[in-house]
Amino acid sequence: MKFELISEAVSCGARAGLITTDHGQIETPIFMPVGTVGAIKAVQMQDMKDDVKAQIILGNTYHLYLRPGMEIIEKAGGLHKFNSWDRPILTDSGGFQVFSLSANRKLKEDGAHFRSHIDGSKHVFTPEKVVDIQRSIGSDIMMALDECPPGTSDYDYARKSLTLTEKWLKRGWQHFKETEPRYGHSQAFFPIVQGCVYHDLRRESANFVAELGAEGNAIGGLAVGEPVEQMYEMIEVVNEILPVDRPRYLMGVGTPENILEAIDRGVDMMDCVMPTRNGRNGMLFTRHGIMNMRNKKWADDFSPIQEDGASVVDTQYSKAYLRHLFVAQEILAMQIASQHNLAFYLWLVKEARKHIISGDFKAWKTQMVENVTRRL
Repeated sequence: MKFELISEAVSCGARAGLITTDHGQIETPIFMPVGTVGAIKAVQMQDMKDDVKAQIILGNTYHLYLRPGMEIIEKAGGLHKFNSWDRPILTDSGGFQVFSLSANRKLKEDGAHFRSHIDGSKHVFTPEKVVDIQRSIGSDIMMALDECPPGTSDYDYARKSLTLTEKWLKRGWQHFKETEPRYGHSQAFFPIVQGCVYHDLRRESANFVAELGAEGNAIGGLAVGEPVEQMYEMIEVVNEILPVDRPRYLMGVGTPENILEAIDRGVDMMDCVMPTRNGRNGMLFTRHGIMNMRNKKWADDFSPIQEDGASVVDTQYSKAYLRHLFVAQEILAMQIASQHNLAFYLWLVKEARKHIISGDFKAWKTQMVENVTRRL
């Protein structure tokens, strides 16, 4: 994997870059749609390419390991062939999913012991095992196993958690270097910066990660309960240390406003389930503001969902029709809304890139934040 820095904003940390993988190039800043089990909820892969214009998607190690399992994915020839996606894929190591299973897991020196949410069976994720699983999946970018502490953790817990994450990272990084890809294309390994909301822990972790010299680096453990101001503060602290010549991936964030503020602070890659999850529940994000499509105000509004939309569905369907579909509990409503939201997120980061390169990102971002946070 290669990363080329194309342009940097003068008045803030925003950057435009280009990531090159064996499955294609990724223009940064980029938003990555989440395909947890190898599928983007309610959107077909061809639509992800043609309409949403996604350059990279995510898969999840925890979920794919449990179902369909590595035997099936290996027989298919890797996730790219299994789900018919021929562009780059990033896989999360499963650390966040194990964190969310607090009642069914134990974190030990050797790894994360947990019970499957599907059938209650016992499993262990070691740093080495998650590398092996991601080798079997065949993702272009794989993540290190880490613990994601809650954003409200006290200092002592955050300290212990970071110590464990760093021990796991050493082992995972070593195992990555000792193993080879399975399907003929290269794979990159991203370590993850942790440390909760504590400056000294975040700096320690960022320095530890930077010294590895990995092809890219991730910032984890944010948007997990801490105030948004602290999230932005931690991004700034970490990005002062992470190398400028490697992509920076902020994990699991977030709203359109969060994304713009993260880009402002030097983040290159982001992902979140919000576009599809909120879309399935009737919330549309647009360049003019947020719409709740169940509201009666849209019942006789026959104008397009968004006249200057980024997606085909924006101009193909009216607000009144989409509201009708949600009220009628029609599956098509979830498809239209999910496709629209993903296309909007991809449009947003593409516009951010344009304004970084043209030199007016800061002024554009200030106005856009005001727009995207407005309730329509």
